[in-house]
Amino acid sequence: MSMPHASMEPHAAEAPGAAVFDGRMPVAPGDWRPEARGIAPVPESHRYGRAGRLFTVWFAPNLTMSGVFTGTVGIALGLDFATALAAVVVGTVLGAVPTAYLGTWGSRTGAGQLPLARLAFGRGVVVPGALQWLSSIAWDALIGLFGGDALARLCGWPFWLGALVMMAAQGALGALGYEAIHRLQKGMTAVLAIAFCALAVRLADAGVTPAGHGAAHGADRFGAFVLTATIALSLAISWAPYASDFSRYLPRATSPARMFWCTLSGVVVSFTAVQALGLWGASVFTDQTAQGVDTLLGGGVIGSVGLLAVALAALCSNAMNDYSGSLALQVIGARLPRPLAAGLAALLGFPLVLWMHAADTAARFQNVLLFVGYWIPGFVAVVLVDWRARARERGGADIDLAEEQARQQPFLPALLAFLAAFAATVPFMDTALYVGPVAEALHGADLGYYVAFGTALVLYAPFRLRRGKTLRTGRTDVGPT
Repeated sequence: MSMPHASMEPHAAEAPGAAVFDGRMPVAPGDWRPEARGIAPVPESHRYGRAGRLFTVWFAPNLTMSGVFTGTVGIALGLDFATALAAVVVGTVLGAVPTAYLGTWGSRTGAGQLPLARLAFGRGVVVPGALQWLSSIAWDALIGLFGGDALARLCGWPFWLGALVMMAAQGALGALGYEAIHRLQKGMTAVLAIAFCALAVRLADAGVTPAGHGAAHGADRFGAFVLTATIALSLAISWAPYASDFSRYLPRATSPARMFWCTLSGVVVSFTAVQALGLWGASVFTDQTAQGVDTLLGGGVIGSVGLLAVALAALCSNAMNDYSGSLALQVIGARLPRPLAAGLAALLGFPLVLWMHAADTAARFQNVLLFVGYWIPGFVAVVLVDWRARARERGGADIDLAEEQARQQPFLPALLAFLAAFAATVPFMDTALYVGPVAEALHGADLGYYVAFGTALVLYAPFRLRRGKTLRTGRTDVGPT
């Protein structure tokens, strides 16, 4: 596949086939017509909406049974409820902060997150772009596993058929695009919140009590706390490479502070709530959590409503995966219309769902969950450093995306820092497939995410800041671009 034209807003006259990145845009809240716009920035004349819609778009998609199942891990590791909940809160906040901050870039530039990453990575963006595309497919499977199971149980279908229908529906919604996703998440925020509150009530009625004591003690307890926090962090930070995709239509004048807090609160409240529910009901929610929900609710009409809520929650979340996956596929060079690219991500996620469902769901779920995110902290560090350096070079002036594109950076330093950050995580990993020597010595504490961020920061910041100083003083610097 060939790389897109260097401009983030290509025109057909400049690059054959580049018009595929352009296309129809929604014009106002409630415009459900399909969005054909790809990675081309959204012009100011087509911006609309308010920051408040970021709360619902980041709240509803996290009310999924995958989040509940993730919450059970803390108890399975031997923690008591209070300690595991503290770990969940710490990890969720740490992961949500970069997601919320990156989301503020959408209104300032009109561009999605992976397209903006070309400012820092240049041609090297193909590496994080490919990882993001693969990650969106993996998340389709992680969440579709429970959504497909719920739909199959609700309709009396075999699992494969429930998963297939779920993937088809989410691919269709991802194809409809930005506004359809925002509107659905707004409507589903109240519906899913009520459904999960009902589930909590049933836990209380059934006499399920939070674990007051855990089996882990001493160093094992520390390791379990860190691993639980890391898993929670991996959920929240997984949205970071998507962040500005869902704010790129907001007007430039939208308050960055309001955008940040709306996103942060949406991510933190939703993820903390569902994981707390998992911690509370860990004895009920087995590997097949849809079955756990049905059993807990007592079957019948109430059980059916619960299963429907699980399926709808998966639909909400995976539509966003497919949408951002479609932009990532264009960034790495695929001249495929965005709606078709969204459908392709859903299609490829289907066999992964079947694999995860086939055997040992718990281990496979945790492995995929951790592995799809180890690359993200290094990515976040690189784009943050480049963004802040560019702000200093502009002397506080508003960002002009076309002007920033003209100030290309050498791509090798960013790419090498990114790859080194991922490599540095290996000794710190703790998964069922591989436990690094440092994680083993720390009784299972997985510090990989934190090490990845720190490594990329230490390696890339000195180069980028030094180069920025060179540019400001008028000296030249030669490097591959």
